[in-house]
Amino acid sequence: VQLQASGGGLVQPGGSLRISCTASGVTFGSYQMGWFRQAPGKEREFVGAFRRNVNSQYVAGSVRGRFTISKDSGRNIEYLQMNSLKPEDTAVYYCALTKSRPILSSLPNPGIYEFWGQGTQVTVSS
Repeated sequence: VQLQASGGGLVQPGGSLRISCTASGVTFGSYQMGWFRQAPGKEREFVGAFRRNVNSQYVAGSVRGRFTISKDSGRNIEYLQMNSLKPEDTAVYYCALTKSRPILSSLPNPGIYEFWGQGTQVTVSS
């Protein structure tokens, strides 16, 4: 299994960015993906996930209302749309994947994900 993230970059406060994550080597739809971020000197933080079993997103309180997670209907691609970005959103963003069927409360736990993308830098600065 490989995860390839693309997108990210430098944006001004209030701007938007979209990151995509493509999963290869995995059967279509037979996994759960999660999104995390890590700022310098801080622990890895759960951002959200698209819950495939109920076809809805679950996002952390710190980004709720600003970030949206969606999936491609026919390919192993998920998207993290980030709007109204703030300087505190600056971090390396990661997508992760598990072949298990985790319950909702487990999604924020990075330990349940067997596979991780390489991370992509998002910098919010004027």
